[in-house]
Amino acid sequence: MGFLSEFKEFLYEYKVIPLAIALIMGIASTAFIKSFVDNIVMPIITPFIPGGAWKTATLAIGPIVISWGPFLGELINFIIIAFVVFIIAKKMLKEEKVEKK
Repeated sequence: MGFLSEFKEFLYEYKVIPLAIALIMGIASTAFIKSFVDNIVMPIITPFIPGGAWKTATLAIGPIVISWGPFLGELINFIIIAFVVFIIAKKMLKEEKVEKK
């Protein structure tokens, strides 16, 4: 068996191609959700943030400055992505269960 054949068998056996596709879709989904949070969700939340600019919202405690606005945006990104992954995983794992006979 030639080197190229072994490599092709490796790709199929370990499902590298579907994994690569999933990675690319995950990166694209992350960019989409980040845009959704930055351009739709956070402008709705902005009126409730003191100062009104969530990207620059900070809390100063003496010499320490905590940038909580950008953190809040990233936290919302994470929650949305985690929820979507949870729903997809739950649906996929439910379909793969095999009942004992």
